Amino acid sequence: MPITSIDFENVYLVDNDGKVSVGAPTVKGAKVTAKVVEHAQGDKVIVFKKKRRKGYRKTNGHRQQVTKLQIEAIVA
Repeated sequence: MPITSIDFENVYLVDNDGKVSVGAPTVKGAKVTAKVVEHAQGDKVIVFKKKRRKGYRKTNGHRQQVTKLQIEAIVA
């Protein structure tokens, strides 16, 4: 069963209409609730290796897995 909602308990800073609360190290009682929108792949990263004067060239690449979230609630 895939996760559709996630709660972040470690909140370091909360801004409530200009009133900023900074935690030491976290803000007590603060929580952020988010909904998973989609799982996707990020942009392609190309890795090119070369050793000069040796004729060695190698191209490699990958696409990182990315999870897109939508913030639903911030509880201070």
